[in-house]
Amino acid sequence: MNKYHLNLSARMIEGSAIAVGLVLATTAVFLLIGRNVLGEGVIALLYLVPIGWSTTRWGQLAGMSAAVTAFLTFNFFFIPPFYTFQIGSVEGWLLLVIFLVVSTVIIGRIQYGLQRAHVREREALFMYELSTSLAGARTPEIVARTLARQLQQMLQAELVQVVVEPDESVDAIMVGVPTGSSAAENPDQVLPMLAPHRMVGEIRLWHGRVPLPPANGILLQNFAEQGALAIERLQADTGLPTPLASASGNGSHN
Repeated sequence: MNKYHLNLSARMIEGSAIAVGLVLATTAVFLLIGRNVLGEGVIALLYLVPIGWSTTRWGQLAGMSAAVTAFLTFNFFFIPPFYTFQIGSVEGWLLLVIFLVVSTVIIGRIQYGLQRAHVREREALFMYELSTSLAGARTPEIVARTLARQLQQMLQAELVQVVVEPDESVDAIMVGVPTGSSAAENPDQVLPMLAPHRMVGEIRLWHGRVPLPPANGILLQNFAEQGALAIERLQADTGLPTPLASASGNGSHN
């Protein structure tokens, strides 16, 4: 774990250094072309290109490093009086303030998009692992344990309990992960596991270090649905009648 953090920090520092160098190289190009040719407004817009690219490539720290460097070089080379950090007009102040605000917003939006993409990728991976594990489950207890383990790992929950009632003639099964841990009496969220014919159980969640996603969200609903379908499949494989089938059989007998 420590090696991972060191590698991550080294990558962030390296990316920030490259981002600063990229902005300086862009500034040199602007100076070669000439400030009178481009104008302050165009230069401010073009500075957003290396800022946005650095944020996408190396993250928020690199984007902020590029933005600060661009802010300083823009002020020093392209805002009168030149070659000083003094600002001689209200227009110069407004241009710099607008540039800094736009840069910050762009960095924030890019970072938010990257985080959302990472979260969705992580959720898709957990859903794939869950589907694979449930496909090989042979008993309701394995289904419950698989659901509880996957949810606890993904949500970093304090406790996850899965209660399964495979049939009215079979005792309910309750599995908790982590094993042996205790939490508050009432769970923070309860998700029903609904199969096509009936409710086959429920999922109880106690939040941990991070807040739980909404109970009616797609992610948790998919987990509950996958678990219910797995229980229904086991019930069909073992030949146990579903409530709907039992009712139909009783009606035909009468």
